[in-house]
Amino acid sequence: MNSHEKVRFALCAVATAAAAWTALFSLPARAVTLKPESVQLPASSRRFAGAGAEAANSHCLTCHSAGMVMNQPDMPRAAWLAEVNKMKNVFKGPIPEDQVAVIADYLASIKGSK
Repeated sequence: MNSHEKVRFALCAVATAAAAWTALFSLPARAVTLKPESVQLPASSRRFAGAGAEAANSHCLTCHSAGMVMNQPDMPRAAWLAEVNKMKNVFKGPIPEDQVAVIADYLASIKGSK
């Protein structure tokens, strides 16, 4: 194959690739219809109790139930502190900075490692 044929072959390869690309990404768009859904969450009146429960009731129950917390495994205070910080910083839970340690202390008192 001489240089002229090589160039012609390369141009054909590029044209074929371009045609394949165009065909692949020129598929007709599919219409997507979004419709609202309603979800009824179970009501819970369960609250945290005992010394220090006020902070957990005020800040934890805005996002989830007391039962959800009580179903977690017993963990040391450091693990509860990490969980509360995750709720605040990652999930953007409305927990004031001065309440993070208070909540972690409370959770460790009721669900700390035995």
